[in-house]
Amino acid sequence: MTASATVTRPIRVLIVDDHPMLRDGIAGLLLGCDDMEAVGEASNGSEAFAKFAELAPDVTLMDVRMEGMDGVEAIRAIRARSPKARILVLTTYAGDAGAVRAMRAGASGYLLKNCVRAELADAIRAVHAGRRIVSPDIALALAEHALDEPLVEREIAILQLIGEGQSNKEIARSLRLSVDTIKAGVKTIFEKLDVHDRTHAAMVAVRRGYIGR
Repeated sequence: MTASATVTRPIRVLIVDDHPMLRDGIAGLLLGCDDMEAVGEASNGSEAFAKFAELAPDVTLMDVRMEGMDGVEAIRAIRARSPKARILVLTTYAGDAGAVRAMRAGASGYLLKNCVRAELADAIRAVHAGRRIVSPDIALALAEHALDEPLVEREIAILQLIGEGQSNKEIARSLRLSVDTIKAGVKTIFEKLDVHDRTHAAMVAVRRGYIGR
């Protein structure tokens, strides 16, 4: 090696997911890439924040649906600590609403887990280089609903309880609101999602990533 040669440091990657087998699989994929390395793992958002603070990775791979602090909350916390943090979301949810929440929280990319084997390495390189990346299926959903009026946090909370089978009276008690307020919220949700009943509303909410299964 000549004196002028430059040694490129591998991209240091933190893997955050609540499934150990998936974390192991991703770590195995990274072993086959000379320009990146897995430097740590976490199983939930709280662990992710602690590991990020400890390791200062170049790129963090973040699951969305986790117990306790979820991925979106973890993204917000990490970006509050380090505004230049580069975070790539890995998820099974192709919904546009989930992608919007993650991107607004500060994610640099949103990749479906079924694309990981073929696309992960290039996605990590792109995010590390400062570019944004979104899986084609998610980009299509984002374009399809780009002009839709988004649900607000209270409406999402109501939808979550609708999905759990709660009545308006039960939802009002859970959220400490009046039944009339819940009825008005449900009406607005139906209009925004273009649905006519509670079952369809819950199905659309899951598909678009407003609520989990």
